Amino acid sequence: MDHKSSIPLTSSEIAYLWTNFMGDSMAECVLGMFLRHAEDSDVKEMLALALQLSKNHLDTARAIFLEAEIPVPKGFTTEDVNPEAPPLYSDTFYLYYIRNMTKGGLSSYGYALPNTYRADIRKYMSEALESTIELYNRVTETLLEKGLNVRSPVIPTPLEVDFAGKQSFLSGWFGPKRSLSFLEISHLHSNIETNVLGQALIAGFAQTAKTKEIKEYFERGWNLSLKNIKVLSGILTKDKIIASGSVHLSPLNSQEPIFSEKLMMYHSGLASITGVGNYGVCAAQSQRRDLIADYLRLAAEVGLYTEDGANLSIKYGWLEKPPLSPEN
Repeated sequence: MDHKSSIPLTSSEIAYLWTNFMGDSMAECVLGMFLRHAEDSDVKEMLALALQLSKNHLDTARAIFLEAEIPVPKGFTTEDVNPEAPPLYSDTFYLYYIRNMTKGGLSSYGYALPNTYRADIRKYMSEALESTIELYNRVTETLLEKGLNVRSPVIPTPLEVDFAGKQSFLSGWFGPKRSLSFLEISHLHSNIETNVLGQALIAGFAQTAKTKEIKEYFERGWNLSLKNIKVLSGILTKDKIIASGSVHLSPLNSQEPIFSEKLMMYHSGLASITGVGNYGVCAAQSQRRDLIADYLRLAAEVGLYTEDGANLSIKYGWLEKPPLSPEN
């Protein structure tokens, strides 16, 4: 890709490049350690592919930053991993981690592409989106082949087209509630699945963190994920829909840190921000008022948790500033 251009980068292009660089530098550390510990050949293949994509993204973004004479973010390096630490997660966890990572990538690259303008940036975002789609399909197929993929609930399909006849279709706070729509069920399932993975991830962080304040923060995150799972599963249960089961994703017994607390805090924050975004989308696309209220309440609680995490990162000097506009 030819990065040289007389067209200056826009604020949105710099923002997306910077954000993706930070995420990919973290992913390079995380996936590299996972690959070191993986045992199953299919899992190793998926991890190696995901790791190579992150490396490619980093190389491209770094070249664009250098050509534009913009400081390259520090992000995360070998200083943030402990190569001698024993495994903390299972091969099954690694597959679910990659699948969730690609879901986040599809969302972020899909949102970034329409807000970029220069040809080389659009090409970068387009290629990143295409490669993420390929990785998503491959890891999903691997999960299906191994009988590990947890699908959303299968519900009897409607027999005819129908239209809402009363405004009570939108109700949900008081009185009888209409049954959940298929889209609402899909949102609930997806968010339960994401919280189950996030709970397993942060359980490992809490297990290996050495700073008391950081360990307590991760334990609080584990409990918050548990609450989210209970709330979302409860909505399905009230509609007599059984939430799909999940495979065992709990961390292994090691208490030796694999990652630095700086990296774990950033990862926790990134997962929480993604969760808030997911809840916002689900609230906007739900048509029952009680679901909207639940999503907004959960989003506010996760948002507060994320803010507290950012304050901790600032306290310990871990929060790298994103590009800012000039001071007035």
